[in-house]
Amino acid sequence: MRILFIGDIVGAPGRQMVRDRLADIVEQRQVDLVIANGENSASGFGITPRLADELLEMGIEVLTGGNHSWDRKEILEYMPQQPRLLRPGNFPEGSPGSGTFVGTAKNGVKYAVLNLQGRVFLTPIDDPFRKADKELAKLPTDVAVVVVDLHAETTSEKIAMGWYLDGRATAVVGTHTHVTTADERVLPGGTAYITDVGMTGPHGGVIGMDREAIIKRFLDGLPARFEVASGDVQLNGVLIETDGGERNGAGRLRAKSIERLRLHID
Repeated sequence: MRILFIGDIVGAPGRQMVRDRLADIVEQRQVDLVIANGENSASGFGITPRLADELLEMGIEVLTGGNHSWDRKEILEYMPQQPRLLRPGNFPEGSPGSGTFVGTAKNGVKYAVLNLQGRVFLTPIDDPFRKADKELAKLPTDVAVVVVDLHAETTSEKIAMGWYLDGRATAVVGTHTHVTTADERVLPGGTAYITDVGMTGPHGGVIGMDREAIIKRFLDGLPARFEVASGDVQLNGVLIETDGGERNGAGRLRAKSIERLRLHID
């Protein structure tokens, strides 16, 4: 089974890149399941119901979120109605939506996607490690693939989660920093891991936003309005392949490989 995870989609340039390139990637690389982080798809901050629908119609099966999941107020009522749009599962009980989705890929394999958020330098919400334990324990026994998106600031918290879930998840991928890391590997227990998948959108700015406004903010410390950048539009993601029928200790399919993908606009 081949799983494509697309890094944080930023604004209209990121959405257009997915629209232009996703179908070709799926066909050429024989992808069975597409997951993407979509919390920056609405002008860099949040996601709207219309944009969520558009991204799902492009062939993304599950959209994950993070600290910007609720930036757009109209998403509050939509999220509970669309189970394929996730938010971090370790937000307090009663938060709209869910952090876990269970589905069946187009090749017939049953999978689960778990969305979590780190606590270091972010809102001190519930413990993502113990939340992962609880969500994994609730999954049906026939779920063969588990992909975890940890949306977090620090490399240490993400790496710790990778080791913590090694042998219990097929893949643990990090999102949020918008900068792709070069540490992709398959851990001893069969879990594919990368600290950050990177960003799908304009790399001509500062993590997707116009560089002049960001630089000015660093220079004078004054409030500023940030706009999505332009130029050097890229799609960054990882392609994860499972090892045939090989299972890990938790009965999930083991990862055989994880490959970084970086596509520039034509």
